[in-house]
Amino acid sequence: MRNRLIQIFAAAGAIAGWSALLLQLILTLTLMRAQDGTVLDGLWRYFGYFTVIANIFAAFVLTCAALRQNWRRGEFAAVTAMILVGIVYSLLLRETWDPQGWQKVADIVMHDAMPLIVTIFWLLRPHGGLRGGDIAATAILPLGYCVYAMTRGAFDNWYPYPFLDAGNLGAGMVALNCVGLGLAFLVMAFLLSRLDRNLV
Repeated sequence: MRNRLIQIFAAAGAIAGWSALLLQLILTLTLMRAQDGTVLDGLWRYFGYFTVIANIFAAFVLTCAALRQNWRRGEFAAVTAMILVGIVYSLLLRETWDPQGWQKVADIVMHDAMPLIVTIFWLLRPHGGLRGGDIAATAILPLGYCVYAMTRGAFDNWYPYPFLDAGNLGAGMVALNCVGLGLAFLVMAFLLSRLDRNLV
């Protein structure tokens, strides 16, 4: 019975995640069209944000769980990423803009609701047995994203977040910011691994 309830919760979370991602995609394409951009321009911009990539990963993990395809390391990486998405957005980015209408809905789901959903899902799952490799694996997503974002920026000089803006900060400072981001993920993963032991 418990496993069935977790499966249903995962399915509901996956639906919420994919729906918000689709809404954000439509909004991004609409905005780019209004700026005389193409669909490809909209897709390029959409896939430039870590929030989008992290939410895609989280929705995929929840989908796997809903289909009874358990992926313990992926679930741990997803909860680490989504908690930090919520924290970083609330502390550093929330006050930098004021979304309205449907953009507000997408913003709340991806930055507030999904971190909460993924955290509850992870707390409901069986615990114990996390290894150092599971903790280290949580840094793959943010560090991979940093490389991806910097490579993109070298081509079009657009950086989705101020702390990645090599044009203003310089490559050295951005590299330090990326290292700091990776360390933040490792610290969060370590703390969650301690909690995981206590939840056995």
